[in-house]
Amino acid sequence: MKTRSFALGCAALCCALAVARPVRTAAAIDGEQFNELKDLVTKLGQKVEKQDQRIEQLEKTHAQDAQVHTQDQKTHEQDQQKIQELEQKLGDTQRTVSEVQQHAAMVGPVEPLPRMPLEEATVNHNFSILGDAEVQYARNSGQHGTFLFADFAPIFLYRGGERVLFEAGFDFGLQNNATNSPGAATTINLSFAQLDYVVNDYLTLVAGDMLLPLGTYSERTAGWLNKIPGDPLPRSLLPGAGVGAQLRGAVPLAQNGKLVNYSVWGVNGPGSADGSGKATSLDLGGNVGLRSDNAVANLHGHPSGGARVGLFMPFKPHYDLELGLSGQSGEWDDAGRHNWSAVVADASLHLGANFDVKGEYIRSSYGSDDHGNVHPEGWWLQAGYKLVGLNLDWPVINNLELMNRYDTIHDGLRTRTRRYTLGYIYYFSNTLLFEGDYEFLHSTDPTVKDQFVLQLSYGF
Repeated sequence: MKTRSFALGCAALCCALAVARPVRTAAAIDGEQFNELKDLVTKLGQKVEKQDQRIEQLEKTHAQDAQVHTQDQKTHEQDQQKIQELEQKLGDTQRTVSEVQQHAAMVGPVEPLPRMPLEEATVNHNFSILGDAEVQYARNSGQHGTFLFADFAPIFLYRGGERVLFEAGFDFGLQNNATNSPGAATTINLSFAQLDYVVNDYLTLVAGDMLLPLGTYSERTAGWLNKIPGDPLPRSLLPGAGVGAQLRGAVPLAQNGKLVNYSVWGVNGPGSADGSGKATSLDLGGNVGLRSDNAVANLHGHPSGGARVGLFMPFKPHYDLELGLSGQSGEWDDAGRHNWSAVVADASLHLGANFDVKGEYIRSSYGSDDHGNVHPEGWWLQAGYKLVGLNLDWPVINNLELMNRYDTIHDGLRTRTRRYTLGYIYYFSNTLLFEGDYEFLHSTDPTVKDQFVLQLSYGF
């Protein structure tokens, strides 16, 4: 408002000076100059009005800011008051807790409640049955093709708390009776039965009839997990299980998932085929602590010892490599003059979710009265590729996995056998598999023939 009055005053003063000037000066100013002066005064008045509007807007904004500042001040005072009230309540609560603790200490400790037996639901929850079953159709060269029930292998698992585990596996099968005997016989074999005690995150104690980690096949690939019907030929040079005790575990090497897994064990070791301990015929799986005369005794004077160490190296999801070296050695005859030993190098490689390669090299050695020192050996290599990796929109093709394996064995005497297997797996689901393969065999044993096998496998 003051600015506007000052501008109007200036305009009036200019007009008065123009009138008061002598007549000769007024005559000198023509109409064009007068209009220019008039426009200048008009523009000056417009600028003054705009400045007045800005000043009014600033005054309103300042008033609003003052009002907001006053409201913030009131809110801050209310918050401070609430904080003081909460601090007072916290102090009262702490004093109450302290009084209760003092009272409890004066009363004395409370007797613990008696331990209640486990409820049935809890027991059943800790018990599981897993396993697999296979049905086969097989035809050997020169023989009649036949259907046969290959195997039913249930595994019983029980968890007795956070540290105690128990597992046992059985094999049920059918076979024809002896010549001139009618009907068929049911075979039942105990594959393993072991108790595991978890000492800590890096160590587990195992005892019982244990799967031996000579290589990785027995623990990770046998049975339903094996994608080709039939075991690799060199696995016949090793015992699958042994009665004794074992320490095993794994130790991480870095934050990227690399680790070292290890096993150390002592077992009865191999014995003789007749159960007497005589060094006439080696039996890799028959020494279970009872002799053929039912005497409780080992078939030889000292148990066998073994160990395995493996290095697991993951690169990224579904890409990893594992290398392992294992061995076992000990005497196997009653006189203690002959030893049995074996060394196994194993490897496993995954290149993505659809391609994997694994294999083992096995070398064994044993002494006997009949043949002296014998050194059997063999190796196998197996690869598989899931066709879903081709990214084809074909349902049947996407459910197929192509398999192949090469295995060879030399028994240390005069027999050599080589086998090449081509096969496939059709996945009805992750647990129902339809497998087929053809085995090309070449051997110095004339009784060994090519074989065609179809198998339906189910894991549960």
